Amino acid sequence: MLEKIKALYADSIQTQISASDALPVSIQKAVNLLVSSLLRGNKIIVCGHGRSYANAQLLVANLLNRYEMERPSFPSVLLSLDSAVGSAIVLDNQLTTLYQRQFNAVAQQGDVLVVLSPDGNEDVILDVMDCASAKDVAIIALTSMNNGYFQGLLSENDVEIQVPAQKESRILESHLFIINALCELIDYSLFNQN
Repeated sequence: MLEKIKALYADSIQTQISASDALPVSIQKAVNLLVSSLLRGNKIIVCGHGRSYANAQLLVANLLNRYEMERPSFPSVLLSLDSAVGSAIVLDNQLTTLYQRQFNAVAQQGDVLVVLSPDGNEDVILDVMDCASAKDVAIIALTSMNNGYFQGLLSENDVEIQVPAQKESRILESHLFIINALCELIDYSLFNQN
């Protein structure tokens, strides 16, 4: 059992080392996109499905409340599958429209859509990305090496942060790290504190 625990740590650490080589430029582009949107008075719309929904909730909580420092709330919206809203949409429509309808109601040009998609094959995520492209809303996609589905959906103005991992648990861990990094770097960019 102890060897298995050590192997889990080693696997996680190796994923982070690989990510530290592969992702800084993409993360910087994503931060610049988010900060520019916030400075224009736009909002950040966040969408995750399945296990990624928890990471999406955390990102919105950090933006609306705070990350590590006291600061004003940042306008952000979680496309939700909880509550009566999600239930009503699914009951009256196809599941694929779950986020699409919510997105179309709140999104405006200049907003940024952040999607978390470990596999890239979730129809509800792909559909909301199509909506974002149609509304000229920039996309930041947190993905993985498993993702071949986003090819052609992202424009040159969008950012893909592709985690160098295939195992879902390592991908989700890395997405959580990236979420925390984005929040810290947004605060640093806007408030220039250490």
